[in-house]
Amino acid sequence: MFDDDATVFAAMRAGAQGYLLKDAEPEDVAGGIRAVTAGQAIFGPGIAQRMLTFLSTSQPAVDYPFPELTDRERLILERLAAGRRTGDIATELFLAPKTVSNQLTSVFAKLGVADRAEAVLKARESGLGG
Repeated sequence: MFDDDATVFAAMRAGAQGYLLKDAEPEDVAGGIRAVTAGQAIFGPGIAQRMLTFLSTSQPAVDYPFPELTDRERLILERLAAGRRTGDIATELFLAPKTVSNQLTSVFAKLGVADRAEAVLKARESGLGG
């Protein structure tokens, strides 16, 4: 249903073997179901291209944890790891709480974690928020 990267990659990390958008043709959905039951992976054209781009993009070497995060996402993760709540993070960074929640969703997807607790654990293991 959603075609944003965070949602698609979160679905893949959760074990989805394919991803089609809701505007897929009925025959594509039926073919996708057959493909997945046969052990294949199936992705809509736009999704497949973005996945290939993501996987083929080399990441530059950096000295800080989680180079895949944007600067803002890293700030939010640091504050989350320090025990701050969404509302407090929003106030500190002059953002709307919904913006912080959206950013956290992106952070979870990029880090391959399911929830706040896993994100905090991963961040603290990397030296953030200690």
